[in-house]
Amino acid sequence: MSEPTDRFMAVVRPVEGFNFPYPDNALPETSFKALVVHSGIQAKRLLLTWLRDPSTTIQALVYPAFMLLMFRVVLGNSITAATGQSSIFGTVPLIILVGAMFGSIASAVGLKGERASGLLSRFWTLPAHRASGLVGRMIAEAVRVLVTSIVILGVGYLLGFRFNQGPLAAVALLALPIIFGVGFAMMVTALATVSDNLPLVEIVSISCTLLMFFNSGFVPVIAYPKWLQPIVAEQPMSVAIDAMKGLSLGGPVAEPVIKTLIWSLGMVAVFVYPAVRGYRRAASMS
Repeated sequence: MSEPTDRFMAVVRPVEGFNFPYPDNALPETSFKALVVHSGIQAKRLLLTWLRDPSTTIQALVYPAFMLLMFRVVLGNSITAATGQSSIFGTVPLIILVGAMFGSIASAVGLKGERASGLLSRFWTLPAHRASGLVGRMIAEAVRVLVTSIVILGVGYLLGFRFNQGPLAAVALLALPIIFGVGFAMMVTALATVSDNLPLVEIVSISCTLLMFFNSGFVPVIAYPKWLQPIVAEQPMSVAIDAMKGLSLGGPVAEPVIKTLIWSLGMVAVFVYPAVRGYRRAASMS
């Protein structure tokens, strides 16, 4: 090895606190291994950013837990008396979904901030897989929803929530909000990247607030006006709540699970292309 090469290799050798790869070991940017490795790095970056951001932590954990306690204290006994079953089995799934959606909205606002600051464009110039930014974001969203679900289930357990259908049903109950959350995150990511000045993410936030009060977890569908019942019963939050209720308390499972998957995968199918195009545009032009 020549003297200039030796001098260069000495520069990139690991030093305290750093571990740079040798240039000849760099992954090809378009390889699948690069996608996996770089997506993991992006996901870790986002999770650490969210952990250090009070607003995201509040939206994803504190706000849902507080809402669960509020619903239980204010409305719990009234709903239980009216329906004959504990309201906690509908409220816990509702709050898990609320945490998933509002956490994604906070993340989308952060994404717009990264775009405005030029951070996305700096990532775009790195020798990394082009899809790693979006894939890493979806991985981070899935982890965030999982953590939110576990926290809400823990609070719900203290308030009387139980898994009455066994461990497999409990695993399925945890998986459903993750799938739903990734689908919703794909939608808000697309809206955050394709809209320059339009407050689309904020409009979604208002829509989610309305959905939060018109679903089968808040009160039974039969409590709504007859003309509104079909809309409430088939909206995405209601079918997911019904599926999670069936997996915990008991009741119909197959139909609401299928409907939840249709809504979730449908959001991915509809918004994945706008999200990819919007993310590429935001990264290359910011």
